[in-house]
Amino acid sequence: MLVTRARQINHEHELRTRITMESFSAVTRSAAQTRSWGTKLGKLLKGGEIIGLTGELGSGKTCFVRGMAEGLEVGPQAWIRSPSFTLINEYKGRLLVYHIDLYRVGGCREIEELYLREYLFSEGVSVVEWFDHLPSGEVEEHLHVRFDYANGSKRKLTFTAFGDRYETIVGRLRLRAQGKMKNAK
Repeated sequence: MLVTRARQINHEHELRTRITMESFSAVTRSAAQTRSWGTKLGKLLKGGEIIGLTGELGSGKTCFVRGMAEGLEVGPQAWIRSPSFTLINEYKGRLLVYHIDLYRVGGCREIEELYLREYLFSEGVSVVEWFDHLPSGEVEEHLHVRFDYANGSKRKLTFTAFGDRYETIVGRLRLRAQGKMKNAK
């Protein structure tokens, strides 16, 4: 557990030292609201995006991915679950969705053996849980979504853009939160 926390601290430091273009936070009060933010994000995606998720166990990452899959029109028959043991789940919707979980991945060699670059830099959408386990510098441009516990079932979701295309996405999410863009696409 100490290694995981050290990775998280190192990764968060590296994220802070890069140029952050746009950031936005939302507080959810239920799993349904967390999922709803995932749906909103999924509707904005066009393909080729990398979405990095970080947060403690049980903070809502997989729930959020279920919403993203909904926004990406993955059928209701798909069983969206954390790929903790399979490491990568693939879903077909409006775009291909690669749901990647790096929690159990031990190091660079294991990541190379997964051929992650083929997923990350594809035309589909790559959603990476435990993004902080990815080696430093592996991905420059991405959208980072941080999940923090608030009180009880409340979660704070912080969307941080790294790259122009992600700055646009975060800006649209912010507008949706302000009620200015009900159908932001």
